[in-house]
Amino acid sequence: MTLNFAVIYGSVRQARKGIRVAKFIMNQLAKTAHQATLIDPMEYPLPLLDKMYKEYDAGQAPENMEKVARIIEAADALIIVSAEYNHGVPAPLKNLLDHFQKEYLYKPSGIVTYSAGIFGGTRVGVHLRELMGEYGAASIPRMVPMPSINKNFDEEGNTDNERLHKSFNNFFKELVWYAEALKQKRKEGVPEF
Repeated sequence: MTLNFAVIYGSVRQARKGIRVAKFIMNQLAKTAHQATLIDPMEYPLPLLDKMYKEYDAGQAPENMEKVARIIEAADALIIVSAEYNHGVPAPLKNLLDHFQKEYLYKPSGIVTYSAGIFGGTRVGVHLRELMGEYGAASIPRMVPMPSINKNFDEEGNTDNERLHKSFNNFFKELVWYAEALKQKRKEGVPEF
């Protein structure tokens, strides 16, 4: 079964390094038969949340909001790529995620965190699990923390760290399993939200 993944990255910092992790993920997905689209808030800037996408009349939402909504709607699963800012979710990521709701429903999400340190942003993963469940895209059990990204990844998202490759591959197999199962169930119908 061919699947469509939305990879949602959450930093707009001038000297952001986490884009290396997002590129790594996109590079890995390019080796599969699946489709993937990167949602980068630098490419799709959204206003600070005032009105959610669903609160606009059809065709009246800002252009970038429409584009992101179409990507998420088409996705069978989401991969959230997040730094840990003061033990929490970066504001640009939270703002992007909060603009949408029904577009997420009954799709699995996988969480990939990162940091310059040795823990790989694991604490933010706990927050993201709560958020993704609230959005209706509950996260799969396995998360992937990516530590020491300055050392482990080059500018293009390449790494020779076999442990990181293995960890991501196991995570991705699990996400595919959930995505295939939920895609089939969505075809059969979903509970009313």
